Amino acid sequence: MSTNSAVVCIGELLIDFFCTDVDIDLVEGQNFERQAGGAPANVCAAIVKLGGSALFSGKVGNDPFGHFLKKTLDALNIDTSMLVLDDEHPTTLAFVSLKASGERDFVFNRGADAFLTENDLNKEKIMNHHIIHFGSATALLTNPFQSTYLKLMHIAKEQGKFISFDPNFRSDLWKGREDSFIYLAKKGVALADFVKVSDDELKIITGLNDLEEGIKALHKMGAKAVAVTLGKKGTFISNGQNFETVPSIEVEAIDSTGAGDAFVGATLYQLAKETEPKRILEDFEHLKQIIYFSNKVGAMVCTKIGAISAIPNIEEVLLEGITN
Repeated sequence: MSTNSAVVCIGELLIDFFCTDVDIDLVEGQNFERQAGGAPANVCAAIVKLGGSALFSGKVGNDPFGHFLKKTLDALNIDTSMLVLDDEHPTTLAFVSLKASGERDFVFNRGADAFLTENDLNKEKIMNHHIIHFGSATALLTNPFQSTYLKLMHIAKEQGKFISFDPNFRSDLWKGREDSFIYLAKKGVALADFVKVSDDELKIITGLNDLEEGIKALHKMGAKAVAVTLGKKGTFISNGQNFETVPSIEVEAIDSTGAGDAFVGATLYQLAKETEPKRILEDFEHLKQIIYFSNKVGAMVCTKIGAISAIPNIEEVLLEGITN
């Protein structure tokens, strides 16, 4: 092949400060633990921990937090050659409060990730890879990142790359601007081969409460395959011709942070091993096997606190009886 099997992930890399006082909101929280985070970085981590290759493209501050993040990705053997250290803006920070149910609530102090421009990207290097994942929670918020992100998606589409898209809706980031999120998310869906959404995101983007009708709407927009994550129930997968709920494993959830990203990373890890990943989307039985594997990886992440740190390696996954 003339293209690289590493998966490229574009978006934010940030510090998550987790409140270790479980089931206490951020107003009352006293103790915080620092973790590397950011949805695209989490996806990269899942890919490499499972034995694949990943390249991260984004921007952090040229500050102690930014250097910590680069060091963290380097230690995981994630390619950081396109990680930009910004002298003008600080590293983005997120403060996360965990509920007893494992659900999360968080607040962003946004910094450098917002200022990724076309000049920061090595488009030739990016387009030398056959799978590109657009799963940033912050990319669509404002320019210049928004226009940089969408333009890169269009270039990837024009060059026939496999495009993965996760809109990663965060209600706190889009308060009062939900219509803008829906408009921009639809642009991403229209360009994507593989779309991963939660059931809530499906309802928000399509305006439909019925699961199957919502998925049909995403296919009409242009998505080739759609995965709707349903928590402990598993994932509803559709390739436009067939659809089915693929089950997950039962776990005692401690923290769901990063579970969706691990699911995406596990899916892309498997697709990157294929010579023609787009064709796999047409093979529904094979696609279901991929999703079953990914469900279990996502579930395992819920059993530990953190995002990147909670992602299992391939040996741990296999010990759970998972086979690819």
